[in-house]
Amino acid sequence: MTDPVTILRNLPSSLEPATSRSGAREWGFVETLQGAMDQVDQLRQSAESKVGGLLEGSGMDVHSALIAVEKADLSFQLMMQVRNKIVAAYQEISRMQF
Repeated sequence: MTDPVTILRNLPSSLEPATSRSGAREWGFVETLQGAMDQVDQLRQSAESKVGGLLEGSGMDVHSALIAVEKADLSFQLMMQVRNKIVAAYQEISRMQF
């Protein structure tokens, strides 16, 4: 089964943060989205490892595994809602006449 988070990663990975006149790097929309998706993926990996530890019987607490799974689920749901809003905004802009 493919990972749903990596399916959504169709953003160019070669983009660098923009550099301002003062030389400081500015993070744009693409970089912010990429960072958010990376955080969601880290939560998913953490939940998988905790559930794996629980199933192996390596002393993992049931409550911490359940909390990790819920955090990963909520963060994924939030990411999908943000994605839906971005798609709706794009569709609205594409319907505009200039």
